[in-house]
Amino acid sequence: MPVAIRFGSMRAVVCLKRVPKTDTRIRIRSDGRGIDTEGVQYAIGPYDEIAIEEALRQKEKAGAGEVVVVCLGPGDARTQLRDALAMGADRAVLLVDESGDRDALSTGAALAEAVRALEPDLVLFGKQAVDDDGGLVPAAVCESLGIPCIGVVTKLELKDRQATAHRQIEGGHEVWQAPLPLGITCQKGLNEPRYASLPNIMKAKKKPLEEKPAPQAECRVETLSLSLPPPRPKGKIVGKGAAAASDLARLLHEEAKIL
Repeated sequence: MPVAIRFGSMRAVVCLKRVPKTDTRIRIRSDGRGIDTEGVQYAIGPYDEIAIEEALRQKEKAGAGEVVVVCLGPGDARTQLRDALAMGADRAVLLVDESGDRDALSTGAALAEAVRALEPDLVLFGKQAVDDDGGLVPAAVCESLGIPCIGVVTKLELKDRQATAHRQIEGGHEVWQAPLPLGITCQKGLNEPRYASLPNIMKAKKKPLEEKPAPQAECRVETLSLSLPPPRPKGKIVGKGAAAASDLARLLHEEAKIL
């Protein structure tokens, strides 16, 4: 779900998702194929907030521009769009889809259609959504747009329509360069998202928010069932001091099976 920024002759898009808050107690629906949304509170995905912050910072570095937030989701996602506007975005577009049943490819195709109309130079995403942790939508959007995608970026520099992106790998980091247009996914460490000030929260109520139907796209993946993980077993005290070491090692090997 996208945020578009326009600064100087450059335009960027940040894809956002409305997700349950991370402290939400999840319950499974009676049909076993989704979560029970009764009483669930929602927010912008935390990695997506990093993407918004990076868009705002790039705009501030350029000294001019526009940030447009676009979200694919139900009508209630207006709240999250207003939150993004309060962070500093200038206007918002909601692609209304009440179904909640899209897979990653369908979501990516619908978003790509909206993003393509914005003719972006830079497309930013959170590295993953914290509800399904799929991380597939960024690649789907970029594939549909025909642009490269650099993942888990922790530092981004733009100069002369060239991007230099630093990304984490196990035991070190990589540095990639690519010309615009380009997609990136944002990781912790790229920045620290700002809090919306009270004046900006008030201004956000008056900023334009357009609503239109989400583009149609075929779903290829169907959820057959969901289940909660089994409860954790109770802990066990095996003894005290060095005398308990052999028993602890045996239990870790024979019961926990982690040795």
